Amino acid sequence: MSNLHKRAGADRSAAALSVNPLYSGLISEGGVPRYRLPDGPMHPDAALAIIRDELMMDGNARLNLATFSTTWMEPQAKELIGECLDRNMVDREEYPQIADLEGRCVNMLTELWHDPGHGIGCSTAGSSEAAMLGGLAMKFAWRRRGHAGDRPNLVIGTNTHVCWQKFCRYWDVEARLVPIRHHGGAFDLRLDPEDVASHCDENTIGVVAVLGSTQTGAYDPVAQIAAALDRLEAERGIDVPLHVDAAGGGFVAPFLQPSLVWDFRLPRVRSINASGHKFGLVYPAVGWVVWQDAADLPDDLVLHTDVLGGPQETFTLNFSRSGAPIAAQYYNFLRLGFDGYRAVQQTCQDVARHLVAGISELGGLEPLTDGSDLPVFAVRTADDLGCTAHELSDRLRRRGWQVPAYHLPPALEEIQVLRFVIRNGFSFDTADKLLADLREVLRDVRAPGGPEPRARHPLTALTR
Repeated sequence: MSNLHKRAGADRSAAALSVNPLYSGLISEGGVPRYRLPDGPMHPDAALAIIRDELMMDGNARLNLATFSTTWMEPQAKELIGECLDRNMVDREEYPQIADLEGRCVNMLTELWHDPGHGIGCSTAGSSEAAMLGGLAMKFAWRRRGHAGDRPNLVIGTNTHVCWQKFCRYWDVEARLVPIRHHGGAFDLRLDPEDVASHCDENTIGVVAVLGSTQTGAYDPVAQIAAALDRLEAERGIDVPLHVDAAGGGFVAPFLQPSLVWDFRLPRVRSINASGHKFGLVYPAVGWVVWQDAADLPDDLVLHTDVLGGPQETFTLNFSRSGAPIAAQYYNFLRLGFDGYRAVQQTCQDVARHLVAGISELGGLEPLTDGSDLPVFAVRTADDLGCTAHELSDRLRRRGWQVPAYHLPPALEEIQVLRFVIRNGFSFDTADKLLADLREVLRDVRAPGGPEPRARHPLTALTR
C-alpha cells in the first residue's frame, strides 16, 4: 500500500465513520465525518474509543515477521518516552540534557564500532536519514577534491535498502548498481568485492557495503571490499571511501560476531549508519550516523544558527523532532549494557536458527540464509510444492502471521522468497506455533486438487 494519499473526491466528503451506539452520548448528532474536520469538539474518551476501534484492524505487531522495527519495550521505557515527547531535539538551549544524552550515545557507539578517537556523529529520525547524511558527506567531500564540474556516482549493491536509490535520485547522483550474481549453479547474496571495485572511477563519491541486507539478512564482506578498494587506490590512484550501512548489523555484529572486522578498524571505512529502532531495541524512530574523523564531515554541510536563543550547529534533513527516542536509546544502553544486548541478540539468533532448522524439516521450503548474520533469513518454495511464495504469505496472513513475499533483486528477480525477521520478544514457543501453522498450511497446499507445480528459476539454494 502506498504511503501517498490523494484527496477524497467530493462524493466521499460526506462519508461518516461507523460509530458504536454506546458512544452516541459523547459525540454530536451529526456523526463523525471520515474525510473532513468535525464541526466541533467531542469528548476525549469518545475520540480515544473511536480510534482504538479502528486500529483493531491492524495486525498484531508481535506476530509481524516483516518489520525490522522494534515492537516491544519495557513499561519503564514507555514511561520515559511519554515524559520526553515534548522535548524538541533541535532546541539544545532549552533542553541541554537531552542533547547531552545524545552525545553520550554517540560516544558509546563510536567505542562499540572501534573508532580511533577522532570521530563525530549525531542522531537522526531514522537510519534512512542517517544514510542520506552519510551520502551527502561523501558527495561534498568528493566535490571538495575538485570534481565540481563532473557528475558524481555512488556504487551500491542491488541488495541495499531503497533509501540509497532515493539518495541518488534526490541529490542527482548516478547510482551504479552492482548486482548479486549466481556462481556455478548456486548464488551468493552478498556483493563481490572485485565487482564493486570495477564499478568505481574518479567520479565515485563512495561505496556502500551492507551489514545485514533487508532482503535476506546476509552481511556483505566489508573487509574484502575495503581490501579491493585499497588495491584500486594502489594501482590507479583512485581513493574511494567506504560507507557501511549497518542499519541492522551495527547493533548485532559487535555482540554476536565480535571478531568480524567491518567497522572503523578498517581505515577505508569512513562512516557508518545504524538504526536504533531496529536491533537497537527502541521504538521508531531513531537512527545514528558516525564519521571516523571530523574531517570526513565537510564544514559546508554544517549550518550554524541562533534562532532558538543560542549558537548551535545542525546537520539534519529536518529541524524539529522529539527527543523521546534519544532518551529511550540511552535507557537501553544503561539498562542492558554490553552483556544485556548480547543476551537479547543471541536469543533472537537462536530462535532464528531454530526456525530455519524446523522449516528445513518441513519440506517444500528451501532456506537461502540461515540467520547466522542477522537473526533474519529468507526461504523460497521448492519445485514440487505447487504454491508461490506470495500465495504462501497470504495463507499465513489468514492465521495472523505477517511474512512478506517478494522477488530478489535484478539478476535473480525471477526468484520469489519469504523473509522472517526475528526480533526481541519472539520466543521459542512462538516459533513453534509458527512452525505448526506452517506445517498445516503446507499440508493444505499439498492436498489433492491443489495448485499445479510451476516452473522456477534453475538455481541451487545456498545456505550460509
